[in-house]
Amino acid sequence: MPRADAFERHRPKTLIALLLTFASGLVDIVGYLGVFHFFVAHLTGTTVHLGENLVEQNRTGVLSAGAIVAAFLLGSIFGRAIIEAGSRARIRKIATITLAIEAAMLLGLVEAATRFADVSSSIANQPYWALAVLAGAMGIQTATLTGIGPLTVHTTFVTGMVNKLAQLISHIVFTAYDVARKRPVTTAVLRQWHEDIKKAAFLSMIWVFYVSGAAFGTWSYPEWGLRSLFVAIGLLLVGIATDQIVPLSIEEEVEQSER
Repeated sequence: MPRADAFERHRPKTLIALLLTFASGLVDIVGYLGVFHFFVAHLTGTTVHLGENLVEQNRTGVLSAGAIVAAFLLGSIFGRAIIEAGSRARIRKIATITLAIEAAMLLGLVEAATRFADVSSSIANQPYWALAVLAGAMGIQTATLTGIGPLTVHTTFVTGMVNKLAQLISHIVFTAYDVARKRPVTTAVLRQWHEDIKKAAFLSMIWVFYVSGAAFGTWSYPEWGLRSLFVAIGLLLVGIATDQIVPLSIEEEVEQSER
């Protein structure tokens, strides 16, 4: 009987990874459009803006960029700590806790901004705390789901995913060349080739879902404002429901327990 690959063994997790990636693209663009034109899940660009604003002595820009980097880091540390605590306590459905915290952070920001005029004014004039909430939520999500089988997955940023995709495509092309030229290729190499094709297809979908989330957020923000984040919250609830049936962070717990 053929051995099931990682995507067949973790089909629900694969789907949730794509949905969370869509949510991240949505949160990222809504944070950019609705707060202060900073990306809350793109630390490379934000770090560049931090350097720029330091030189220009732009206090609001420095605080905003610094808040994003610090909040994302702290959120990721907090999320990993919860995962490790779940591993030690043998809590299989630990992703429910991290995703629920993320959803609560997004919901709290939306509710505060839509119900209280002074909060909306504060976001416009002192946006760093709102950016910190969004970036912290992204950090927690990053820690929640980090791998599908042997494949490292990031649902909040795509630079690493695109780099890995490039590596896979290179390997796929060279193996295809060997096959086309009828060069000797072992069964193990062919099996790896097929697995790499599936990985490349999945990573391509990660990119597509991130773009789709950003496109949806761009379309919805003019009409819904920060309430566009309710869509991301809904996707997090889907993740929580899935975790109750098929625990999503088992591999992350194993990774922590083996250290």
